[in-house]
Amino acid sequence: MNFKNGAVVDSLPRKFKLDLTLPNAVITRIIKEALPDGVNISKEARSAISRAASVFVLYATSCANNFAMKGKRKTLNAGDVLSAMEEMEFQRFVAPLKESLEVYRREQKGKKEARKDKDKKADSEEQDKSREEDNDDDDERMEEEEQNDEEEVDN
Repeated sequence: MNFKNGAVVDSLPRKFKLDLTLPNAVITRIIKEALPDGVNISKEARSAISRAASVFVLYATSCANNFAMKGKRKTLNAGDVLSAMEEMEFQRFVAPLKESLEVYRREQKGKKEARKDKDKKADSEEQDKSREEDNDDDDERMEEEEQNDEEEVDN
């Protein structure tokens, strides 16, 4: 099974072929979401879809890797994947993927900001607690000084 990018799945050792299958539960859930209610799918068809999805992922990864290599990078990024989709002639998926990517980035930014806010709040609470402890220490010191002053007056 050759791809135009040179990825050859058939030449992989058997061990790797088995590891390249997607989890059945995930495949089943995706299939059920895609089909109308009441439509069933045979185990054989589910297996074929699973293998096809694995091959698609390998092919897309191989294409994206070529874009990263052209950019002299070892890390694939979202732009590489989007370019791979276009090269693979899946242009109609590029716009929805870009939208999903933007949603993901906004969610990550929100989580990061929430984490910063939480850390700031924790720091502020720590400072307040530290100030309270310092004030308590000062109060204790003042009370001791007052007691010492009273004892000196009494003597």
